[in-house]
Amino acid sequence: MDGHAEDRGRVYQASGDQHITEHHHHGDAAAAGGPDSVRRPAVGQPPVVLRDRAEVLERLIASQRAERGGEVYVLYGMGGCGKTAVAYTLFQRAEAEHGRVGLWVGASDRASLRAGMLAVAADRGAADAELLAARNGLRPAADLVWQYLDRSAEPWLLVLDNADHPEILRDGSWLRSSPRGTVVVTTRRSAARWWPGAELQHIGVLPREDAARVLCDLAPHSGTREQAAEIADRLGRLPLALTLAGGFLSHQVLDPWTMETYGNRLDGEERVELIDQGADALADGDPRHLVGLTWQLTLDAFEARGMSEATALLRLLARLAPEPLPLSLLNQDAIGAVLPRARCESALRALLDQSLTELVEVGVRCVQSHGVLLDSVAAATPADRSPALDSTAVRLLDAAVPALPDAGPHDPGLRLLVPHGPALLRRVADPATSAEALAVVTRLCVALHRTGDYLSAWETARTAAQLGERRLGAEHRLVLAARSRAGRALFRLGRYTEAEETLVGVRSAQERLFGADDPDTLDSGHGLQLVLGNLGRPAEALALLRATVAGRRRVLGPGHPLTSRSRSSLLVLLPATDVLTEDDGTLLDLPADCARILGPDHTVTLGAHHNRAWALYQLGRFDAADEEIRLVTEAYRRRFGPDYPIALSAQQLLSRTRTARGDTAAGIELMTDVVARRERGLGSGHPFTVASRRLLEEFASGRWRPPHPPG
Repeated sequence: MDGHAEDRGRVYQASGDQHITEHHHHGDAAAAGGPDSVRRPAVGQPPVVLRDRAEVLERLIASQRAERGGEVYVLYGMGGCGKTAVAYTLFQRAEAEHGRVGLWVGASDRASLRAGMLAVAADRGAADAELLAARNGLRPAADLVWQYLDRSAEPWLLVLDNADHPEILRDGSWLRSSPRGTVVVTTRRSAARWWPGAELQHIGVLPREDAARVLCDLAPHSGTREQAAEIADRLGRLPLALTLAGGFLSHQVLDPWTMETYGNRLDGEERVELIDQGADALADGDPRHLVGLTWQLTLDAFEARGMSEATALLRLLARLAPEPLPLSLLNQDAIGAVLPRARCESALRALLDQSLTELVEVGVRCVQSHGVLLDSVAAATPADRSPALDSTAVRLLDAAVPALPDAGPHDPGLRLLVPHGPALLRRVADPATSAEALAVVTRLCVALHRTGDYLSAWETARTAAQLGERRLGAEHRLVLAARSRAGRALFRLGRYTEAEETLVGVRSAQERLFGADDPDTLDSGHGLQLVLGNLGRPAEALALLRATVAGRRRVLGPGHPLTSRSRSSLLVLLPATDVLTEDDGTLLDLPADCARILGPDHTVTLGAHHNRAWALYQLGRFDAADEEIRLVTEAYRRRFGPDYPIALSAQQLLSRTRTARGDTAAGIELMTDVVARRERGLGSGHPFTVASRRLLEEFASGRWRPPHPPG
């Protein structure tokens, strides 16, 4: 018997004649073994049908023609957006239609990439000795692979899938081009610096119709196309989430769910867990195939690279909505409670590079993240981190909302904040922080209201009140204040009956809980008197307005802007003869008092001039009324623009005074403009529009008559 051992080999003795040789292959064991195949895509569940990606796919297919080669394409996008599905479909068609050799390498880590690329070299003809030398570091592995790719007798397509760490491609010089084939990379990394010489192609979420088709492809008997579209919208049309939802619906046996049932369950707090239940049919357990885990891979990488601030910023974004968020919101000192403000820039760049968020331009530079991603991150956020995240989000939103909202032109920046307030209220669990958040959102509703965005003000106030009630109770002061703002907005939307019902209920509760002279009770009273006056109940409106004026005088003082605002409303509601005697005959002096106390350009001062012009008109003092309302109309137009609601109200009064003075043509011209603008802004059926159209018709027909002076 003889024995022979190499290096650390050992000779074993055994009965009988045996010759034993040990070979020791140094290096990564996984790398030495290599993947089972590079000729088949390593994907968990191939798409049933690839939806929407026709334009991208055709451009990639064109690169597979016989005369083409040398291209490198990078498909980038957030996790779960379907990059691998596009690469898979290209792989299949390149083989079937263009005779390409398809080569598929997982590039998620250094060992997999190295092992896969060496397997590619073996497939293209590299000898065992060459491969062994490359594995043992005796020759450059990447050079060996590309030597055989360049020599390939057949044209090829090489897919490097999940290359989310491009530094490992760069460090080993693994990513190159060759005239013999095309390289396609899928990655979450979007920064062009990682991909010199490559053509970058963003892969985003699906259009609504195609997203619905994905669900119908997977679960054709679970519901209608429209139901599928509604679910797709709620899943953000993210291909991974759609695939999981379709998988769940298609695999229910004992008690199959309909799409309607599934959609209703998505309203629950365990939304992410419900979506991931569809992964039961996926056998490989790859975290990239779960919405609850796929982004955790990136967050873990942030932590490993000492970039915890990127994780903190994403967790902060997850307290808000998956809608455009103005970048200015993040550039505040308050963010320091979660991550150093000086590191916010680098944290944001890291999220952008990993396709965890994107920059969008909507008149304001914003950042936007996908809803399923944010839900996943929020669900995985440690409970002890949530209080600081919630309070910081509240402070950031608070800084973005005007402290004292004033009347003004439409502000698109305010509109961008609308979805984030309710989203924050949904996330916050602590009652004290919920109260702070609700106060901020209600102030946002006031700001929206005063810029004329009544629909947004109503929707936001109504939603905020509902969410606030869950945490704070129906009779909490701030919940009632939010409902009051909803009632005020309903009035401006022309929904008088609903506004009355809302404001009567709120004011009754406020009076019972806080007293008749509480500022919140008085605020609801002021709003309610406007509704009653427009419902044709002037006596009730006047009685309530007088009580509001008296209460505000007692609580706030005679010179407070809110007191003056309520006194100004008396100029409109009082009969003409009573205007001269109200407040000992001083009511007509209110504009001068406001100008002295608040300033001539204050919104309340302008409103007092507006309402005095109405009173003068009712008194038959048409010349004085015309001059005053002309100045008010010009001021409103300069400050708010010609479409602003109170600017149109002033212009309507100006048309009356002009016609009353005998210039009917001017009155008709002014009213024609008011009607057109109100139809565009409020709709043809709004009570204000209807009243304006009726006045214009009376002018044109000659039926209109000015008011008769009293006495």
